[in-house]
Amino acid sequence: MNVRSLTPAGLVADLVGRIDALPRDGFARALVDGATAARPDHLADALVEPLRALGRPVLRVSTGDFLRPASLRFEHGREDPDSFRDGWLDVDGLVREALAPLDPGGNGRVLPSLWNAATDRATRADYLTLPPGGVLVVAGPLLLDKWLPAELTVHLWLSPAALARRTPDDERWTLPAYADYTPEADVTVRYDHPDRPALVGTV
Repeated sequence: MNVRSLTPAGLVADLVGRIDALPRDGFARALVDGATAARPDHLADALVEPLRALGRPVLRVSTGDFLRPASLRFEHGREDPDSFRDGWLDVDGLVREALAPLDPGGNGRVLPSLWNAATDRATRADYLTLPPGGVLVVAGPLLLDKWLPAELTVHLWLSPAALARRTPDDERWTLPAYADYTPEADVTVRYDHPDRPALVGTV
């Protein structure tokens, strides 16, 4: 297995280069997937300004803003790992409002957030329009087994030991949700040590 070590800045530069290499006559959708303990949002955020510096308009979306209402998320209790894995994310809403508008021939009109989990109400966010060549960066856990449309997928891999060590006590009930989660991604990053990430199977 080919594994290439990078610095955090090198990882960002690598991913930015891959995204920028995608055609500019359409839209690019990049999914940054990882357990909450891997902080996929942090890596996704780090991609925004470098892409904009290359002339790519960017929208950042977090799956935490596309959760289902509490009555559906907690139907089997607030700490049910199966529900966390398969029932928390509003997959249809994410596709309909954020991803599908960036299909070939799409209008680029994206809703950046749909549901406020804290208030359990719709966010009433305004639609934003990405011009051709624009990039949507979506980050969150357990994204890559849901057939979400994307031009680039990134998985931040944690070993079971690192996942357990870095998961806060009040979130340890989520650990079984990751037990057999082994997604295929365009880019897999070993992320036990975020200060020493490593690309797996890429050159």
